[in-house]
Amino acid sequence: MTTAWLFPGQGTQEVGMGKALCEASAAARACFEAADRALGFALTKLCFEGPAEELTLTKNAQPAILTASIAALAAWREAVPGLENPSFAAGHSLGEYSALVAAGALAFEDAVRVVHLRGRAMHDAVPEGLGAMAAIMGGEPEQVSALCAEAAAGDVLAPANFNSPGQIVISGGARAVARAVELAGSKKLKAIPLKVSAPFHSGLMAPAARAVEAALAELTIRPLAFPVVANVDAKPNTEASRVAELLVQQVDGPVRWQESVAFMAGAGVTTAFEVGPGKVLAGLVKRIDKRISVASRFEPDSFVAPQSA
Repeated sequence: MTTAWLFPGQGTQEVGMGKALCEASAAARACFEAADRALGFALTKLCFEGPAEELTLTKNAQPAILTASIAALAAWREAVPGLENPSFAAGHSLGEYSALVAAGALAFEDAVRVVHLRGRAMHDAVPEGLGAMAAIMGGEPEQVSALCAEAAAGDVLAPANFNSPGQIVISGGARAVARAVELAGSKKLKAIPLKVSAPFHSGLMAPAARAVEAALAELTIRPLAFPVVANVDAKPNTEASRVAELLVQQVDGPVRWQESVAFMAGAGVTTAFEVGPGKVLAGLVKRIDKRISVASRFEPDSFVAPQSA
């Protein structure tokens, strides 16, 4: 069976996530405890008790989702000794770090610290209110790129997330995004402004990319146990020497999720497991290629051998 492990990105956080995991699994509990030590504050308490406003902050949501995802994987490996590695792993934006931890390229504690810094740097890269994002529904990549070019008017504006057929998120300066939202209707496209704290995956994130680059330069990146499909080029990477550059490019480059899933389907993947909170990726995969079935691995009763999915 050709399988893939998929790891969620920002937006899947919710108060209480991981609590049932930790009650049921010593391995999951150890992950949360390690995250608390690595960060120097009680991330576990924030995940379990909130408040939601604090958990949703980019600097907290990113390490929280990473920790919950890796705790889920640890619990699965604990419940199924000898669990086979997937043929591929991939993660949506932040989730790429989870995939790299799963593949053994990044130490968990290092990844937690880097994504905490990444979240802070992404938030701080653009003053509040000057950046924005919007989901454009119903358009092809060429149409949405043309919309961005027309609405930019000298400001930064570009596709940021190629999520699935007919769902592309754009990101850039707030005025440019507002113009794109206004223009979309005339082009028979639906535009939905998103509640985000910064214009992620746009050229405005360049300062954050430099901060992430400096942090990654200090880490030891180890060989990958299996290929991780990178967000920026939708291709499988097996080279430890390329991990840092791909993660740096990802900060201010678009997430090519649709292409990533299409690549895995073309490579024979028929079963994927969404390892972490939420079921966002299962919904996207269903819209991209129905040949891939996706099962969740997050609740304690879900940790069974793949053939039992």
